[in-house]
Amino acid sequence: MFIILVYDVNERRVNKVLKKCRQYLNWVQNSVLEGEISDANYKKLTMELEKIIDKEEDSVIIYNMRTTRYYSRQILGMERASTSNMI
Repeated sequence: MFIILVYDVNERRVNKVLKKCRQYLNWVQNSVLEGEISDANYKKLTMELEKIIDKEEDSVIIYNMRTTRYYSRQILGMERASTSNMI
């Protein structure tokens, strides 16, 4: 599946959340990550994030797209981080 993850967390937890998300997804912009992820890794990521965030103060939104067939992305202005894989 393809997901877009957006987070808004207290600055004390920003680095932990970003580090955890980058283990599974591609960082594309401040507080935004995207990428293909398996169902098992999706469940693992969400469980790990629930341990990091404070549910009373922080927010993580995950947009889940079962397929990239109808997905397109348009960038206006500077691209913050490339999602292409370098070899």
